[in-house]
Amino acid sequence: MAGHDTLRYDPIPNSLSSEVLHFNQPQSKENSIKTFIIEQPVTIQRLPYVPKDGDLLVDAGTARATIAASRESPNGTPGYAEKHQNKTVVQQHAIYWDFDHDGIIWPQDTYVGCRKWGWSVPLSLLVMFIINFNLSYPTVSGWLPDPFFRIYLDKMYKDKHGSDSMTYDNEGRFKPQNFEDIFAKYDKGNKGGLTWSDLFDMWKGQRMVFDFFGMSAAVLEWTATYLLIWPEDGVMKKEDIRGIYDGSIFYKKAEEYERKQRAKADLRSSTSRSLVERAKKLM
Repeated sequence: MAGHDTLRYDPIPNSLSSEVLHFNQPQSKENSIKTFIIEQPVTIQRLPYVPKDGDLLVDAGTARATIAASRESPNGTPGYAEKHQNKTVVQQHAIYWDFDHDGIIWPQDTYVGCRKWGWSVPLSLLVMFIINFNLSYPTVSGWLPDPFFRIYLDKMYKDKHGSDSMTYDNEGRFKPQNFEDIFAKYDKGNKGGLTWSDLFDMWKGQRMVFDFFGMSAAVLEWTATYLLIWPEDGVMKKEDIRGIYDGSIFYKKAEEYERKQRAKADLRSSTSRSLVERAKKLM
């Protein structure tokens, strides 16, 4: 291979084609960064995102304060990003549940937000408990826990945990490089999304030593993500996942469920009217 000394190395895993390795390698002399070595197979198995000439996403390594930028959406979510320029991306992720816009998420806010997606009462109660019980304390201002397990949006960045994709930085900004790395490393077959199998590989690849809380949180978060997106083909699309990070998909899913409920109500109303008219004709 170009750029490597002519020594004898262990063979590259069969699961990685030469086309994939070529795609990942620098596409220009200006971007001559080596991303793997044959002596360490894991660096080949989990290749990072490497920008190509002409990509609209520039400076992928620079964290964005207010937009969830990706290769396909370098300016974030149209309309949504412009509307929330006073919130960091991690705050945008959570404002869906702040229905009264007071910067505080009560447990009942979490519950109602889940119900608006059509989730069952038991599931919504479980999610409410997991989220508010675990994420409230880091966001309080003092040492004492909040007696109502409220989450304060101005301190949302303190809820960051380990063993995840590290797409949020420690201040709540969005790191495009880390987001793109999710798919560069774990999207087997370049499907444009993640399956359950990909998620298991990611959980294994991103886990940190003795980080039981972070590993558990990552599993729960991605499980909830799958339940919300619920892809018909089993593949969570990259754009939908990006919408999870900036919270824009939460509103979309709530609107979709509301439309379905209205359609069902209209159908029931139409059916009732039809039955009444038939009954009148028979009388």
